Amino acid sequence: MIPFNKPYLSGKETLYIEDAVKSGKISGNGKYTKLCQTFFEEKFGFKKSLLTTSCTDALEMAAILINIQPGDEVIMPSYTFVSTPNAFVLRGAKIVFVDSRKDHPNMDETKIEALITPKTKAIVPVHYAGVACNMDVIMDIAHKHNLFVVEDAAQAIDSYYTGKDGIKRALGSIGHLAAFSFHETKNIIAGEGGLLAVNDEQFINRAEIIWEKGTNRSSFFRGEVDKYGWVDIGSSFLPSEIIAAFLWAQLENLEEIQKVRKAHWENYNSRLSDWAKDNEIMMPEVSNYATNNAHMFYLVCKSLEQRTQIIDKLKSNGIMAVFHYISLHRSPFFLQSNEDKLLLETDKYTDCLVRLPLFFELDTESVITTLLK
Repeated sequence: MIPFNKPYLSGKETLYIEDAVKSGKISGNGKYTKLCQTFFEEKFGFKKSLLTTSCTDALEMAAILINIQPGDEVIMPSYTFVSTPNAFVLRGAKIVFVDSRKDHPNMDETKIEALITPKTKAIVPVHYAGVACNMDVIMDIAHKHNLFVVEDAAQAIDSYYTGKDGIKRALGSIGHLAAFSFHETKNIIAGEGGLLAVNDEQFINRAEIIWEKGTNRSSFFRGEVDKYGWVDIGSSFLPSEIIAAFLWAQLENLEEIQKVRKAHWENYNSRLSDWAKDNEIMMPEVSNYATNNAHMFYLVCKSLEQRTQIIDKLKSNGIMAVFHYISLHRSPFFLQSNEDKLLLETDKYTDCLVRLPLFFELDTESVITTLLK
């Protein structure tokens, strides 16, 4: 049986976890937390990095930081995971969904501006499959209308965007804030876990306070204040050192993990190209301004029936392939307080997109051979 996903251990995860336990400091914000956060700041250029227990927590922190209030509107794609809107709904926001692009599940940046009203507070681009949204257009719209941009970069570690100025920037370093995931299905994992990237300096001090349950505890441990107390709202967003220790072992092997995943992705892409064309199946699109971090290899079938046939064929041969998001604008929760919207491209991906297995130890040849026969 070839599963859809299989977590990869680089070799030192349990050693670092044992080291964390023996240190007597496993509650969080210790040695391994600091190692991970420094890694992200130095490699990807984030001004401040804070590990969280999940990407969901990072998004919730972002919603607090940009001061989402009841009635504020937040624009985001409908083709995303529920954590993206939930973080803002919890603060009272109204979610305004934008359709996907014809050539990619990412939000259609040409349809954003028409959705802006005086109540709009933020735009949340989701970098689907680790491939960049058109961030120049999104940031220009945000600056024009004085909006915040929160990048949902859950799938986008080690992926980049080349702007119109010719500069290549890491995804998650462009918006005011960004959220990453280290769930076991991601390129770099910690079982669960996430990261808030802060790129606007106005949020740095408060982010740390919110992260520490609304206290200035981190300032106290740095000797900046003589005692700490409750100074703001917050929650227990920081993860334990156990999670951070596991994550550090993965980050040490980021280049090797990415090299192998990209080789799998390229094998799929080259070997399935003619087959996909013959069967009217759309292959993954990587725009010239984006890079591919090999988070996911997906196919967009010509119909729901064709997708079902492909999934069944693979399953009968012991291979697990799966579809992805159900359009959130059609969800029972959203329709409780909103009218149904016509988002044709989003619905197309809901009905027709299928994800093939992609993990470090994958035998891609078995999957490819099964599809081609």
